[in-house]
Amino acid sequence: MKVEIWSDYVCPFCYIGKRKFEAGLQQFAHKEEIEVVYKSFELAPDAPVDGNPGVYDMLASKYGMSREQAIANTNNITQQAKELGLDYYFDRTIQTNTFDAHRLSHFAESKGKLKEMTERLLKAHFTDTLHLGDHNTLADLAAEVGLDRAEALNILQSGEFSNEVRADEQEAGQLGVRGVPFFVINRKYAVSGAQASETFLDALQKAWDEEHPFTVLGDPDVDLCTDGSCIVPGQDKSSS
Repeated sequence: MKVEIWSDYVCPFCYIGKRKFEAGLQQFAHKEEIEVVYKSFELAPDAPVDGNPGVYDMLASKYGMSREQAIANTNNITQQAKELGLDYYFDRTIQTNTFDAHRLSHFAESKGKLKEMTERLLKAHFTDTLHLGDHNTLADLAAEVGLDRAEALNILQSGEFSNEVRADEQEAGQLGVRGVPFFVINRKYAVSGAQASETFLDALQKAWDEEHPFTVLGDPDVDLCTDGSCIVPGQDKSSS
């Protein structure tokens, strides 16, 4: 069963939602059979790589609120994150364009390191307050998760994996994704936003039950007749 997660690395609820989803997944009886795939989504595709205002000024301008209201809102989100073991430092975050960070994640996916890269990029922005638009910073992060730094830097400078990012974003549009995080389970159920872990668990269970409608209880080979032969207790199957 597959879960696809559209998110952006500068989205505070994406990191929170990731943790809540992971908590729900850990309670799911068939968690080892779930494939999790992270998909690209840019909240501000027109954002410059450098020169953005601080997060409080950006939020105040974008949502028509005062700077004080922006601070209060982010303090509330910081508290939500802390309850999940995440440390947010909004006042030090660097506002930047995330397109190259998403390209890096697709490179990581090609090397089997998508989950590690996704986690590292989110932590890099909210906790370490690193510049996710800077190629050298991104290459350093790639190396931290076990990728070749020189290869990662070359990928970033070459523009590779741009089509993959755009394909994810186009797919999001086709699915009607208007905001992130957005979780699609088995292409049948969707969970929008950083919902409670129980919501994710329920959604996983519902999708699983529909794909596996029957659960066989007890010993499946006791007192069973099939293909013209019968299995009785204590009888070797090969001799029936």
